[in-house]
Amino acid sequence: MAAAKLRSFLFLITFHFMLLLQVQFSCAQNNVRAGYWAAGSEFPVSSINSTLFTHLFCAFADLNSQTYQVTVSSANQAQFSNFTKTVQQKNPCVRTLLSIGGGISDPSAFASMASQPSSRKSFIDSSIRIARSYGFHGLDLDWEYPSTQTQMTNLGLLLNEWRAAVINESTVTNNSRLLLTAAVFRNSDYYTLNYPIQAVKNGLDWINVMAYDFYGPGWSNVTGPPAALYNPGTQVSGDYGITTWIQSGIPANKIVFGFPFYGYAWRLVNANNNGFFAPTSGAALTPDGSLGYGQILSYISSNNATKVYNSTVVSNYCYSGTTWIGYDDVQSITAKVYYAKGKALLGYFAWHVGADSGWTLSQAAYKTWGS
Repeated sequence: MAAAKLRSFLFLITFHFMLLLQVQFSCAQNNVRAGYWAAGSEFPVSSINSTLFTHLFCAFADLNSQTYQVTVSSANQAQFSNFTKTVQQKNPCVRTLLSIGGGISDPSAFASMASQPSSRKSFIDSSIRIARSYGFHGLDLDWEYPSTQTQMTNLGLLLNEWRAAVINESTVTNNSRLLLTAAVFRNSDYYTLNYPIQAVKNGLDWINVMAYDFYGPGWSNVTGPPAALYNPGTQVSGDYGITTWIQSGIPANKIVFGFPFYGYAWRLVNANNNGFFAPTSGAALTPDGSLGYGQILSYISSNNATKVYNSTVVSNYCYSGTTWIGYDDVQSITAKVYYAKGKALLGYFAWHVGADSGWTLSQAAYKTWGS
């Protein structure tokens, strides 16, 4: 009887071990099909279709400008602390990263933090602590953007020290190492400033290249493709940006290509001049012209707007009267995913999942990449 119980016990142990190995193998990921979730979007975490993503970024944690520690506002703590558990209910294999900073954060706080070893340590230690306590699988730096070469140099120091810290933490605790990524400017140079390429290459698992916001009514008085893949005769395109990163020394398989699930609306000066680079008189429909993909579809439907896909630049636009909207639709998203695969990039990401409509763009991207 004792021998039978022992055999039964050993069988159960072996079965569960093999099951664990099977789950781990099925979750093995050699590409990135990612999306950012924005707390300010008011899109519930529980509504995210995580089956369409390998990685999800929770945005944004804050940087305290006095202590240089990573913090989460009280309004976001419940959602952030349950983020991983919530999205893994639909997809146990999805990996989550806590993104720090963002476009509306104070870049001077990041510059000050990165300037001294003690403040860098405060940032690094607190980021690891909060990632572990909230159950994230990694951390994402969104410093927009280092504005001097000294700041770029300090960014390199930060990345090297961050990498060493997560390796040490995983060794001491026997946990899987936290992923480290960063959202970066579309080119390897921020205008005249060069990113610290060696530190980026060594310190990060990959970079998220923000290949969007090329044209918008807040900084462009003509219509334009907000996220053109190509833009003949200019350097303002996703392809040009990716090329600069690869030429700088970042391997293609450490680059993730970014595209937007939103667009921009301009007010045309002349309703009859309604193509790319037509004169405009400012934003339309919203204060800054920004509209999520779902909002754009609603506008098209309600106003019987004319839709155009330009395969030369790989961008969509629509117009009705003097209102003109540049955005990405299924055609351009599909073409960009094909581009990323053709360039042997690690994958793609979208900003942000809450702006999609019925997961139309997310499904197109996921299926286009394939298995």
